[in-house]
Order: sequence, then C-alpha cells, then structure tokens
Amino acid sequence: MTRTRNIRPRRPLLAGTTAVAAMAVTAGLVAATAEPAKAATGPKLSLIAATKSITLTSWKEEPGVYLDLGTYLTAEGRPLELKVTRKSYKDPVTITQTVYEGGKAKAKVLPKGTVKDFSGLRDFAEITVTDKAGKKVLSRSEDFCPNNASGRVRPDAPATSKYPESCPTNPFTLGSVWGVEKGWAANTYAGSYTDPAMLAAGTYTAKVRVAKKYRDLFGIADKPATVKVTVRERSYEDEQSATGPASRSSASGEHAGHGAAHPAPTAHTGHGPGHAPTPAQAAAPVTSGAGPSYNVGHGPLKAAPPALPWALKKQQAARSMRVGDTGGQTDGSRKAPALQPLSKRPAGKPSVPDVPKPDLRSLPAYGIVVSDGEKDIPGKDHLAFSANVWNAGPAQLVVDGFRSPGKAKMDAYQYFYDAKGKQVGYTPTGTMEWDPRPGHMHWHFTDFASYRLLKADKKEAVRSGKEAFCLANTDAIDYTVKNANWHPLNTDLATACGEENSISVREVLDVGSGDTYSQDLPGQSFDITEVPNGTYYIQVLANPEKRLKETNVDNNSALRKIVLGGKPGKRTVTVPAHDLVNKN
Repeated sequence: MTRTRNIRPRRPLLAGTTAVAAMAVTAGLVAATAEPAKAATGPKLSLIAATKSITLTSWKEEPGVYLDLGTYLTAEGRPLELKVTRKSYKDPVTITQTVYEGGKAKAKVLPKGTVKDFSGLRDFAEITVTDKAGKKVLSRSEDFCPNNASGRVRPDAPATSKYPESCPTNPFTLGSVWGVEKGWAANTYAGSYTDPAMLAAGTYTAKVRVAKKYRDLFGIADKPATVKVTVRERSYEDEQSATGPASRSSASGEHAGHGAAHPAPTAHTGHGPGHAPTPAQAAAPVTSGAGPSYNVGHGPLKAAPPALPWALKKQQAARSMRVGDTGGQTDGSRKAPALQPLSKRPAGKPSVPDVPKPDLRSLPAYGIVVSDGEKDIPGKDHLAFSANVWNAGPAQLVVDGFRSPGKAKMDAYQYFYDAKGKQVGYTPTGTMEWDPRPGHMHWHFTDFASYRLLKADKKEAVRSGKEAFCLANTDAIDYTVKNANWHPLNTDLATACGEENSISVREVLDVGSGDTYSQDLPGQSFDITEVPNGTYYIQVLANPEKRLKETNVDNNSALRKIVLGGKPGKRTVTVPAHDLVNKN
C-alpha cells in the first residue's frame, strides 16, 4: 500500500545565533550562503466520492449493511507508494514512503506505529451516519488497503496500475508493496475485513473523512465526502423468486464484489526453448483488496460480502461456480488465464546451467487446531494446520509435467532461464500425480514439501503422508524481494493444476509469492491419537529430497512450537507466539 504526500520542509540545520557560521576575516572574502535543500515531494492525495447517493441492501436473513459508499483516495502528480517490511519475526513491521528529491526516488521512514501488520492503514477512514432527523446513528473507523478496488480518474492516467492486488493477511508475511497509481483512485471500503452496519430501512447521510493522523502524515486536505444512503430490506426468498439464484447485478444497487469478472490479460501460449514464462501484465483497472479471498483449494478462507447473499451463494455452489469466480479462484476479482505447457517433452540433453534459480522457503505453520479426523472418524484425534512454501527468488520455479499414454503419473521437469528470459536448460525432477480428493482434484507435484511433527528434542514423532502439491501463487509473502512479480498469473488453481484428463500441465511459483494449503484440506494434519501430551514442533520442509534446483537449500525448514494436552477424544493444543507473531 502506498501513500505519499508532500513531506514537511526540512528544519534549518541551525537556529538563532548558532546558525551563524564562523567566518574567516580575510579581505575579499564574502559570506557563502548555502542553497536551500529541495523538499522531498510525493503525490497530492484527495478523498472523493464517486456518487452523491447510493442504495444498499439489508438482507432479512443476515441483517446488516456493508458500507461500500463509493469513496476513493486519489493520487495526482506522483503515485502513492508504500513499502511495508519486517527484518524477521523478532522485529516489528515498519513502513516507508517513496518520495522524490531532485527527481530521484527516496525512501522516507514513516513514524513507528503507523502500521501493525500488512493488511492496511489502521483506522484510516472515519465514517459517521445520521438519520433524516440529523441524529447520529453510527460512528466507526475502517482500515484502508491502498491496493483496494481501483480505477483511473483521468483519461491520460496510466492504462494499468503497477501495484499489487490486495493487501496480504497471512500472519507470516515478510514484505508488501501498497500503492495508488498516479491518476488513479482506490476504494476506501474495508470489504470483508469490516463488520456490517446495523441500519434499518430508510434514508441516511454518510460522511467519510480521512483520520487526522493520516491527513497530517500525507498532507491530505480535511474535506469529508458526503453520500446520501438509502437502505432497503429484502429477503433471499423474494430475490430467488424474482431473479433466480444465479443473478443479481450491480445495476440493482448492490456492490457486486470488487471487480468480479473483470477480464484478465491474455495468457501466453507455450513455453518452448527461447520463450520464458511471461510475467503477468499489470493489474486490470478493477482489482480487489477489499473483496473476497475464497481460495477454494488453498489459502485463507475469509468470507467476504458476496455478489449474491451468502446463503444463496452456498446453494448455488452445489450446482455451479460462484458468481465472479471459477473453481479454485484465489481472488474474487481476478480470472487468471491458464498457463499453457509445452505439448511435447523437452528435447536435447538435460542440464542445470549457472543462471538465477528460485529459493524455496517455508513459513511456520499456523491455523493450528485439534479435530476429530479428516472424515470425522470416531475416536481419532488429528492436529490440523495451514502451511505455506514461498519463493524468495530471484527466479521463478517453473515445473512442467508430461504424461505418457495410459500412465497414471506425469514425468516432471524443471526449467531454467537466463537474464533475458531465454530458456537455457532443464532437468528431470520427479513426477506429478492426480489427487482425486475433495478440495484438491488437480495434479500435484510430488516431493515439493514435507510435514513432520517433531518431539521437544527435534526428533521425528509423526510424518504426514502429504508431500505432493499443486503450485499456485495464493499469497503475497514478500513483494520487496528482487524480481518479485506483483501480478502473478497462476493464482487460479483450476487452471494452474490441470484436469484429470490433462496430457501435460505447467505449475509455477513466482518470485515473492507462496502457496498456502489450509488446515481444512485432506492431508493437512497429523494423527495424534497415540501421541503423548507434551511439547512438539510442526516442521514444514520445502524440497525435502532436494530434487528441485535452488539458490539455497539450507533455509527450507520452518518450525512452529506447540503444546499438546487434554484426554483422548478431547485433546487440546496450545500455540505459543512465534517471536512477535502471536497468531495460532
């Protein structure tokens, strides 16, 4: 997320009498006057309202209104660019703003406490709602992700925004880039990360302003945006009978889920020798940081205000895909094109050239819970968890699978590219297998990672049978590393991981991104029925057999401490903080 504004002028180097430099009293010499330092400059930021009035719906079955009021933060002159990082999990999250001095970019460190995590600027927008009589009925603050749903505000603005789509919520994120492109505007609505407002049917006036600390920090004028709001009450039953379960358009006054179904850049077709995996083009004008992050196959499962009422959406999912999504979609606004592999196996002699390679790293496990087994098996206790392996670069991990007629598995190959993107080598790297289990149903690359439950002395207690994965860019882990791709293509598991009848498949893990498997998926657990209570570590180990070629294989393991307790059938797990990350 990026917010930049005119920076305060530099203070004089010295003040009062101390500002007078000692001068040589030599004839002919004149006092030299220093040129004033040029002030660093950023964008001109403004809060605007896209419309003067808006109609919102409160559903009888799920009372409350999501306050997407159509207010935007605009950036003029220069883009608003913020980089949010932490050196390690022992260090707090810090933020810098990109400003310019003499036309050169410079990082301006923003005050400590400006951010606490990577999800956005906390309490950025202040919202007050009054009824027809002028009585205040609501007052709240909402966080703001500058990578939210956005669009151009001028015809001469850049056609695409270079900034990422959405702000990461993975608790072990290491670096993020936030931004509002020059001549663009980003929606201030917090989307699925805010609660609905309890407003009865009627008419209201909403006033939105930027909090004072951000006005001061970025030089934003104190000019609130005012929007007339009409709240109408409806029911799923009425909607279903009137329009059918599969359609409710934004024309009816609903917010149809930030940018759903916006066309994505055209996919590249084929990766032969001399053709590198094409980086994704810049984001489409409508993106979604505030919108849903479904991650049907992997990743955080955060329900968002949907284009359809949530209950109807769940009904519809049994018959067809969600509105604005395809199977395995990781973001409700994007429809990532398929990454097409070669139709033939690579030719020539395998080789591992001296070119940039990926660097696979594991994140500590999170989302750790005790369950009664993947299939609700009575008498069984399972320790479920989410895990992520990411690529710190500087090169993509590109793996193709090729299937011989009649064979159950594909032969897998890793590809290598030079600095110009030309394919200069490849090597066999194991196999791919079809996983038919619900929640997967795609091709997995074998031996990508391994899960192990270690005793307090770090000796193995239990090993998970899961070591095969579909590679997809579900999470932005560190977009500040070299060659990070802010717009990876294969965020869509349905296209990234193939069909059961596929003859070949390409799987890519891009630089800066990671692949999360959430704790509700088959294989994401240990059977702890016979495991004694005590202290253990969940180990996530990338590239366990070292079949993939990397820049470094010594940083592939991550441990998360846990404490098992309770009795059979009622086991408990305590998850201590991992340094400064206090989320289980």
